[in-house]
Amino acid sequence: MNTPEPGKAAAFAELMQVRGLGAIDPAEVTITGHDPFFATPYRVGEAVAASIAAVGVAANDIWQLRAGRRQALSVDVRAAAATLRTVDYTRARQGDGSYAAVPIPQAMSHMISVTQPWQTRDGQWLLPHLNLPHLSERVLEVLQCESTPAAVGAAVGRWDADALEDAIAAARACGGKIRTEAQWLAHPQGRYLAGQPIVQITKVADSAPEPFAPGRRPLSGVRVLDLTRILAGPVAGRTLAEHGADVLMVTAPHLPQTPEHVRDTSHGKRSCFLDLRQSSQADTMRTLLREADVFIDGYRPGRLGSLGFTSDELLRLRPGLVQLSVSCFGPGGPWADRAGWEQVAQAVTGVCHRNGQLTSNGRPKLVFAPLCDYTTGYLGALGVMLALARRAREGGSYRVDVSLCQSAMFAQRQGLVDTYQDAPQQLDANELDAYTVASDTCYGALKTLGPVLRMSETAPRWAIPTPRLGGDAPAWQPR
Repeated sequence: MNTPEPGKAAAFAELMQVRGLGAIDPAEVTITGHDPFFATPYRVGEAVAASIAAVGVAANDIWQLRAGRRQALSVDVRAAAATLRTVDYTRARQGDGSYAAVPIPQAMSHMISVTQPWQTRDGQWLLPHLNLPHLSERVLEVLQCESTPAAVGAAVGRWDADALEDAIAAARACGGKIRTEAQWLAHPQGRYLAGQPIVQITKVADSAPEPFAPGRRPLSGVRVLDLTRILAGPVAGRTLAEHGADVLMVTAPHLPQTPEHVRDTSHGKRSCFLDLRQSSQADTMRTLLREADVFIDGYRPGRLGSLGFTSDELLRLRPGLVQLSVSCFGPGGPWADRAGWEQVAQAVTGVCHRNGQLTSNGRPKLVFAPLCDYTTGYLGALGVMLALARRAREGGSYRVDVSLCQSAMFAQRQGLVDTYQDAPQQLDANELDAYTVASDTCYGALKTLGPVLRMSETAPRWAIPTPRLGGDAPAWQPR
């Protein structure tokens, strides 16, 4: 494999260990370019490029089962890094026919302004997360303040860091104390994750093998139920759609969303509404499950089980199902039942601390790009595809676990770059043109950053444009 820099070579090698099928031909995969792409010492571009390349290898494994041959794969580090900020590259057609960037909604700008590290009374730092109205209200109830940067900063300053972190968790809200990497690895949750593979694939039941029929794309005929929101889970589903899966995104009108993320992570999917609190609509979900191959769960741990969709029930309905669970802290350890977000994962694992040490005069600072969310999404798709190939070879039902904190730790393991102050942070016009996808959507005519993985026979692509939320019937397409 053409990977001269140690960061991306080590990252790719770690993911091939998860694959567990032995060495591939070194000529199969080419990863070009190097960090820095963003103004951070972390090799985030190389980590995400390795993740995308590993997805390509998993697609190749399935393609070999389908067609008896493998393909040449390539990915560029700069393009891979740019996918972490897809929202920056979405442009809408204007009245004069030109295309202009779509502004970030005011709600998101406000969330960013308050979801920052604030100093606590004991001289430490804590990041409260204030996205989505119901979760933001829980944090503000703990802090007893308004949602402004000055008020949140002052309120955090009246608490000791550990006490506030525990109080936010007790309120079933989200936030995290800024830790160093060493502190995180000494924490029981960090120790747990350090002892697990970055993608956990567990055979949970026996069932008959399900070989792949001939198809035009690696995931042709594969049916995926995507019950996720913001942001890692939807990226996993979108990645499966890029390789030909029929991905049906299931949400409900009462569930809050961030519109820009719905738009940019739903390409290639269909979307329907099912309120699982209603018995008839839960029955419709059960009907869909009986014919599904993959079920992606991005809910708070335990939430779907409370609605009647425990893991055991899923397997009863569909032996051979591949379940993907996307969480912040992983499936085990003392924090397994806590919810979290990109920024929380950066805070607790040490990413925010080290990034601030080197870029912000010691004040903790978030990495500009959501490296945990997107990397976790790609790794989730990787795990699903590896499990599907294993199901085809030997049968079985599988659980795949990925987490935001594992992805942060993965980026940390790749080491640091020495110089990053002049990092470009955006693709230039020529680079962007090479990866731009244009489509007519419910949002109007859009141009956006498309799939960046190159495959010699089955180019990853979105067969359908981003859908209107809830605009499709809760039914599968014909195989």
